[in-house]
Amino acid sequence: MLDLRQQPQTAEQPSLTVRFARTKQEVRDAQRLRFRVFGEELGARLECPEPGVDEDRFDAFCEHLLVCDEVSGEVVGTYRILTPDGAKRAGGFYSETEFDLSRLEPLRDRLIEVGRSCVHPDYRHGGTIAMLWGALARYAHTQGYDYIMGCASISMADGGHVAASIYRRLRDKHLSPPEYRAFPRYGLPMERLDRQLEADIPPLLKGYIRLGAYICGEPAWDPDFNTADVLVLLPIARMTGRYARRLLGDA
Repeated sequence: MLDLRQQPQTAEQPSLTVRFARTKQEVRDAQRLRFRVFGEELGARLECPEPGVDEDRFDAFCEHLLVCDEVSGEVVGTYRILTPDGAKRAGGFYSETEFDLSRLEPLRDRLIEVGRSCVHPDYRHGGTIAMLWGALARYAHTQGYDYIMGCASISMADGGHVAASIYRRLRDKHLSPPEYRAFPRYGLPMERLDRQLEADIPPLLKGYIRLGAYICGEPAWDPDFNTADVLVLLPIARMTGRYARRLLGDA
């Protein structure tokens, strides 16, 4: 059984490894990468305790997964993981700021929440995100969790028409069973949006769907990031065979 907290994993690109942050400085490096991507590239309004740092109240209760370039010393990819125990100490999951998760209550002790996924512009190839996903899947599997939950974002730059159209496309084949449904606190005015656009599904959301994730209902509006966030729930048991073999390996 593999415990990523102790054993880094190496990518096909020899200089890259994936592991959990071990020091406050490594967490800070991840938060600086997040600011670069979310704040500078995407224009999000972020909580910044110091210039160039994205930090919110959940960070202190999360484990921070890093892809590091061991030659340059840079953190080039990151995810954060909030366990059920961490969520209790944080006062809830991050997703609960956007969704009513009452129907997921029976799963609460069996899932981890992931978020703040980002990759440095120079490392946006399939290998980097595959390292992060593989580490997440192995962590969930070896620690005995049955589900991975998180928010996947769609730009609201056009006012929400693309988000409504993407939701329409995904709803028929990938909507969760009713017992796993979540309800947005600030939903989109779906009846006033064009839901017939031929819009591309964002890569992160597309990746979750390929792994076997459900979407748990209509998207919520995140005003700070100006995105429509779709709650996704990935039962580990639903991961398709080839992806499970690739991500879980010999775990």
